[in-house]
Amino acid sequence: MFTSRLRFLTAGESHGPSLTGILEGMPAGVPLDEAMVSRELGRRQRGYGSGGRMKIETDHARITAGVMAGRTTGGPIAFVIENADFKNWRDRDVKPMTVPRPGHADLTGSAKYGYRELRLSLERASARETAMRVAVGTACRSLLSTFGIEIGGYVTRIGTVDCADEEPHHDANELRARFAAAEGNDVRCHDAVAFSAMRQAIEDTITNKDTLGGVVEIAALGLPVGLGSHVHYDRRIDARLAGALMSIHAAKGVEFGCGFAVTLRHGTKAQDELRRDGDNIVRDTNRAGGIEGGMTNGAPVIARTAIKPIATTIASLQSVDLATGDASATNYERSDFCQVPRAVPIAEAMAAIVFADALCEKLGGDSLEEMQPRFDALKQMRLRDLPMNATPWRFGYETD
Repeated sequence: MFTSRLRFLTAGESHGPSLTGILEGMPAGVPLDEAMVSRELGRRQRGYGSGGRMKIETDHARITAGVMAGRTTGGPIAFVIENADFKNWRDRDVKPMTVPRPGHADLTGSAKYGYRELRLSLERASARETAMRVAVGTACRSLLSTFGIEIGGYVTRIGTVDCADEEPHHDANELRARFAAAEGNDVRCHDAVAFSAMRQAIEDTITNKDTLGGVVEIAALGLPVGLGSHVHYDRRIDARLAGALMSIHAAKGVEFGCGFAVTLRHGTKAQDELRRDGDNIVRDTNRAGGIEGGMTNGAPVIARTAIKPIATTIASLQSVDLATGDASATNYERSDFCQVPRAVPIAEAMAAIVFADALCEKLGGDSLEEMQPRFDALKQMRLRDLPMNATPWRFGYETD
């Protein structure tokens, strides 16, 4: 589990009546209303390469518990999102699904749970569930924003079109400009030149009846020093964030800062050197992606998630009909051609859940009123916050 103080559960099927979510552990006093959640849900629905489902749904979350007069109460928060497509499935006979799609949960889910109908795997494994994660993430974003913490994202790769940085950014204003630029187009790419090429790549994929993957980058700004810990494997903030991002449907890899590219460098070119600027200890690079030793270091946290091409394709793939044992081509189930632009707000939501949890863990308290003075008292990367004894000492363990 990548959270400890906050817990959330989702329930519901892709074509069932609704999705349900419960978030427990949110402090009292956090601003939250249905309009805030619906704005984020609307972002999740937009993106070039979306399939027909997004033409049916107009997602809106009802908050049915845990929020009164626009503020969280400290009790569990309950969300409900109705599935508009349910009316198209409610009274019809569903055609048996016996041919598993490679790369999906159809076959493995049926083997695990003993299903005799593959759609039972499909319905819960569908990325429709991420709508509820975005709703839960909205509450967490609101908590973070009260402490000046922002999370945004953008697309850095679609297929072979790439605009990733060789050196991760550490300037918050530049990153905010990227967030805004990405929201200005339907691929969610901050780079105008790359956006055009990415959009063309998606268009060609649609024409060829195929699917296409890519990479989403998120950045978290304003995080205090010391979220997470080095003392236990399961408290490391990068491990927790990686787990959250990898839980997104079709995610196949996560990296921070320079990520895997750092393996091509020598150690002297892989670290973020330190220097003094007045009373502050600063870095001029962000190769670590804002995390050192499993803890936030005050720089923007930069994380990238690789999203594979979606497993459902119009062009059929080779499979086996489990009802007959014969070779069979897969049947098409409605889905996106490229889900990467829509994955941006989902990745942001998962990051918000992890960082809100880590902040609650560090500050304690049951309300914003209790948390704010503790946040203001946190140590920063300043000499006056880092007094050293600078005298010889001994471990002091008693051994035979």
